[in-house]
Amino acid sequence: MKEKIVIGSRGSKLALWQSEWVKARLDSLYPEKQIYIEIIKTSGDINTHQPLTVIGGKGVFTKELEEALLDNRIDLAVHSLKDLPTILPDGLLLSAITKREDPRDALILRVDLEIENPSINNLPQGSIVGTSSQRRMVQIKAIRPDIEIRDLRGNIDTRLRKLDSGEYDAIILASAGLHRLGWSERISAAIAPDEMLPAVGQGALGLETRQDDKETAALIQELNHPKTNIACKAERAFLRGLGGGCQQPIGGHAVVENNRVFLAGLLASSDFTEIRRDKIEGEADDSEMLGETLAKRLLN
Repeated sequence: MKEKIVIGSRGSKLALWQSEWVKARLDSLYPEKQIYIEIIKTSGDINTHQPLTVIGGKGVFTKELEEALLDNRIDLAVHSLKDLPTILPDGLLLSAITKREDPRDALILRVDLEIENPSINNLPQGSIVGTSSQRRMVQIKAIRPDIEIRDLRGNIDTRLRKLDSGEYDAIILASAGLHRLGWSERISAAIAPDEMLPAVGQGALGLETRQDDKETAALIQELNHPKTNIACKAERAFLRGLGGGCQQPIGGHAVVENNRVFLAGLLASSDFTEIRRDKIEGEADDSEMLGETLAKRLLN
């Protein structure tokens, strides 16, 4: 039986908050165990200047954590689930998915910009909006073709500082990260999924372990949230069916109600000229099949 569990985490404020939250839950469940956090630098953290599309968006925030798992340097990797590729390296498992925070994207206005009923539709003509996400870019342009979009990288506090210094009129971030770090008051408007579909897995944490480490996988089952797990499995099956994290803009969001899954998906061409949206619903037991079916529909 393990006396010690080592959690691997990225070094950003948000990643550390998430890992500290997991550690606190495990500390309360297993007070007899020694639980530590080890910071692992990922290529996405090191290269904060180039757009994700240039450095290769797939796995840039997870690869080094997974290598540490496979090397037995850590026992558990904590990921923002939206960053975790849908196809994992041999020997690794997505063993638990935590209860989801607010999955919506958030519109954040520059601190000195006041707009009645803030929304993408109500931004001033020709506004400059910051985001590094192609998924967000294509949906913003569909709503407001006049808006200028500029790339935005860095930690949340860095992005807010760039916004308030006047580089942008507004930026789009995930609501979940703002809530977790205590910046909820900066959210000018939470954007409904009907208007802007979030990233697959947005707002949930993915807990990854080694396939041969059944003890750690069993210990973290208390952190698994069944409804979120079902919803995210549908979303990840949808993404996997579209190529598992290709560079085309993709959005997906599922909710589970009365043992049924309601999944909405978006796929856009890489030049933003074509956007396809569709929805599907079915039994919770068929969540992954629903995701695969919706992916086929959009590809066809």
